[in-house]
Amino acid sequence: MTGKQRFARSLLLVASGLALTAASAEPAYDVVIRGGTIYDGSGAASITGDVAIKDDRIVAVGKVAGKGRSEVSANGMAVAPGFINMLSWATESLIADPRSQSDIRQGVTLEVMGEGWSMGPMNATMKAQETERQGDIKYAIEWTSLGDYLSYLERRGIAANVASFVGAATVRIHELGEGDVDPTPEQLTRMRALVRQAMDEGALGVGSSIIYAPGSYAETDELVALTGEAAKCGGMYISHMRSEGDRLEEAVDELIEISRRSGAPAEIYHLKMAGRDNWGKLDSVVKKIEAARAAGQRITTDMYTYTAGATGLDAAMPTWVQAGGLEAWIERLKDPATRKRVAAEMQKPGSDWENLYYGAGADKMILSGFKNEKLKPLTGKTLAEVAAMRGKSPEETAMDLVVEDGSRVGTVYFLMSEDNVRKQVQLPWMSFGSDAASQSAEGVFLQSGAHPRTYGNFARLLGRYVRDEKLISLEQAVYRLTTLPATNLGLAERGALKPGYYADVVIFDPATIADRATFENPHHYAVGVRDVFVNGVAALKDGEPTGATPGRAVRGAGYGKCR
Repeated sequence: MTGKQRFARSLLLVASGLALTAASAEPAYDVVIRGGTIYDGSGAASITGDVAIKDDRIVAVGKVAGKGRSEVSANGMAVAPGFINMLSWATESLIADPRSQSDIRQGVTLEVMGEGWSMGPMNATMKAQETERQGDIKYAIEWTSLGDYLSYLERRGIAANVASFVGAATVRIHELGEGDVDPTPEQLTRMRALVRQAMDEGALGVGSSIIYAPGSYAETDELVALTGEAAKCGGMYISHMRSEGDRLEEAVDELIEISRRSGAPAEIYHLKMAGRDNWGKLDSVVKKIEAARAAGQRITTDMYTYTAGATGLDAAMPTWVQAGGLEAWIERLKDPATRKRVAAEMQKPGSDWENLYYGAGADKMILSGFKNEKLKPLTGKTLAEVAAMRGKSPEETAMDLVVEDGSRVGTVYFLMSEDNVRKQVQLPWMSFGSDAASQSAEGVFLQSGAHPRTYGNFARLLGRYVRDEKLISLEQAVYRLTTLPATNLGLAERGALKPGYYADVVIFDPATIADRATFENPHHYAVGVRDVFVNGVAALKDGEPTGATPGRAVRGAGYGKCR
């Protein structure tokens, strides 16, 4: 070998060595979360360790030797899977603000929608009606099917993941309108086909809300037929039951029957005993659920961690007056004879409808959402206060407000017992949902009031009921915020800190996490959550949104398999 050849070979060896050194210095991971107390979602005891993320997946949990492009210290912090909001009304709020702040700041990485109403399937009439009925948030309805809507959100960019049930009421309206009618066999066949289409597009199952018109017009057989189609595609039934008060036990029986006859597992939305006369029914309800579970049915529940619910003044009036939809309801309320009948029925328990006005009382009903600018100054006042201001009865005032506002008028109802909330938190098959939008404490959202659960439901669980009152362990709470709902929903590779799972991760301080929103001042973010990763991307860093929109549509087990 000549001297020139030896020199060239030396240069080649040096270059190769530099390349090897550079390769060995290349970070093995995109993110490594170091030294946190890991709650993996299983309910098992926590461990101290690291979590490594590459692309959109968790690739290592425990002791991670390799480096990350980003190294995140979690010393003294809890590291958990992202939380699942089992009942989200972020359907419109994510269109107005994709950052999902009120939930992301609590560690929520998946918004599950579809309580009775879903954003598809829609026909031309439904699109026109929904456009006309929009409140503070205005948007063009650029989709038709539920799958189209989920893709629409994904294309626009959202901070959190989204999923949805197909609404039983939505399917009913699509084929029958908003009247109190039963479907013909042909109409029911079309309704079942719409459920199959939604399941094929990724719906998680059928969601019903049969306390409100027009969903309340559906009989048990109709719901069994629709849910049976979802069951064939691996879906479940989830329901705001026909009653949460005077006929609560009968409503639980109906849900269990629908589950048994359809073959689908079932979940009760926001389990509660509404109205003081019904607070003692919890033990009976638990026995019914446990008996069904022992018989082989999978019956589960979710809840929000407050003693007040929030809905509209439609829950204060009989459903017969609402037949045909909002506009027909408003027209009927202009008729003196109809008003007299409605007022009389509001003053007693509903014989075939759930009367939340009677259950709460006008002094325990806070008006929280108006469309009419002239009425917005009434936001935050009780119905009793507004009635006194106007010199009218609360019943007359409620009807007047619906007519003047052209809406159902958002209303908070105080109905539940704190003792029951504490007991329900401890039920092993209980998960959690806000029953609210995921929004911001700014902009268009300040034009209306809110229930504090919008900003505090999950932080309240972890701060008040886990840390302060020690009703359940933190390990158990994380399990019921993550792995339990993910398993119930049939979601693959979500809801746990495991290699191969999607990197939805929350870092929070168990010592400081707390809700800050109140009924008097609801627009306040929770505290204590520091960082949130969605599909491996930081959506919240040091307690503030990054502006990233890594959220995706999470689709159910029937996706692409149910046509």
